[in-house]
Amino acid sequence: MIYLDNAATSFPKPEAVYKAVDKCFREFGANPGRSGHKLALEAGRAIYETRELICQLFNIDNPMQIIFTSNATDSLNLAIKGILKNGDHVITSSMEHNSVIRPIKTLEEIGVENTVVQCDKQGFIDVKDIVKAIKENTKMIAITHASNVTGTVMPIDEIGKLAKENNLILLVDAAQTAGVYDIDVKKMNIDMLAFPGHKGLMGPQGTGGLYIREGIDMRQMKEGGTGSKSESLYQPEIVPDRYESGTPNTPGIVGLGAGIKFIIEKGIENIRKHEEYLTDYMLNELKKIDMVNIYGPQDAKKQASVISINIGDLDSSELSFILDKAFDIAVRSGLHCAPLAHKTIGTFEQGTVRFSIGYFNTKEDIDQSIEAIKKICEEI
Repeated sequence: MIYLDNAATSFPKPEAVYKAVDKCFREFGANPGRSGHKLALEAGRAIYETRELICQLFNIDNPMQIIFTSNATDSLNLAIKGILKNGDHVITSSMEHNSVIRPIKTLEEIGVENTVVQCDKQGFIDVKDIVKAIKENTKMIAITHASNVTGTVMPIDEIGKLAKENNLILLVDAAQTAGVYDIDVKKMNIDMLAFPGHKGLMGPQGTGGLYIREGIDMRQMKEGGTGSKSESLYQPEIVPDRYESGTPNTPGIVGLGAGIKFIIEKGIENIRKHEEYLTDYMLNELKKIDMVNIYGPQDAKKQASVISINIGDLDSSELSFILDKAFDIAVRSGLHCAPLAHKTIGTFEQGTVRFSIGYFNTKEDIDQSIEAIKKICEEI
């Protein structure tokens, strides 16, 4: 199979990830932070090592400011619901995934206001429109780093400066960029960074994280066992324990660490260059096919390795079905859990077929996909 659904979950993983997960299960699959025996201590050290690797990747000083979650959705819910309260106002964009929009909309029930800044048809946001949306009670800007529908990369540097100047919390959804794009939380003035472990970071599913800048006080979403302050009936306030109740996904976190090591060893710039090359090549080939509609920037320098298309009026689900069954090509169709993004680019009724390229894809994968699209165009 040609796998081009990396925006959902990267596949395959580096061999080191599979080995790390297997080793953890077999050799030290105990409960970290709950006991003093050798296996528990080894599991705890392995988790801490992954925290350190995440810090290295995102230029974070304190590993204890990394909160492990199950995925980026968990991270975004924790950040949004943990910060915003009655009377607050949050700004977001029309290109967001439902993992941002739905928590924000849910908070309307408790009196949290929101402004959805409209992006243009390519998915770009005008920072001036964010400035216009700021109110006296604005507390947070929550925005994606790159759209999961069009790949459009947002101007996080500019937005970070704006947030800092106005004393606002900047929450960035790095679901499509972590592990591929350089992210420096200090330079970019990112206060909170939500990231999945199973996409560009090449870890297993069921892993993710949230960076919280020191000094931010955020409510926890759950209470329970943390292995610390066990004598108290109340949740400890020390970080990360405050936000990590319950047994962690140790094998997954260890596998995530192996994925990040792979990225560091290969060089994030080399990974990005490879994906940019394939994205640029595919865009150029698609532009030669008259019946294909391409959405977004159509520029590999301005978008992540995500390409959304349609063929005429053909239903996007039917197109993805044909690609899977007739050509053994895995893509994703529909609204991609981002209905506002599809309304922004004008594809809410039809949806799109999304090709998302990963580090392990090849030029041959793209060539075969282009040939498949040409054959489909000839037959409809």
